[in-house]
Amino acid sequence: MTILQKKARGRRPEYFEDPAVDKLMAITMALAGEVAVMRDRLDTIERLSEAGEKISPGAVDAYQPDPDVRAARDAWREDYLDNVLRIVHQELEGMQRDSDSKAYEENVEDVEKK
Repeated sequence: MTILQKKARGRRPEYFEDPAVDKLMAITMALAGEVAVMRDRLDTIERLSEAGEKISPGAVDAYQPDPDVRAARDAWREDYLDNVLRIVHQELEGMQRDSDSKAYEENVEDVEKK
């Protein structure tokens, strides 16, 4: 039996200036992952029920989704994560626009000086 490590080695990556924001993001992503797993398990329960099969923890664990079910779950997960991370994406897009705008203004100023 393989014993899995309970804690990651090394320092946690830092993405934001405030470490508290990084911690909050880690908590949010852990919860988002748990919701996604519960969503998949609920979908499995619904599919087993619809097929008239006995529902048990073992049946849910043993369920193997076909490619169509996998594709539907992947599409749901992508939309879900886009929704969870919407504010982060908007912030990054705003930073990119600001950066592009500053670069453009700096280039205009350089041209004007010449």
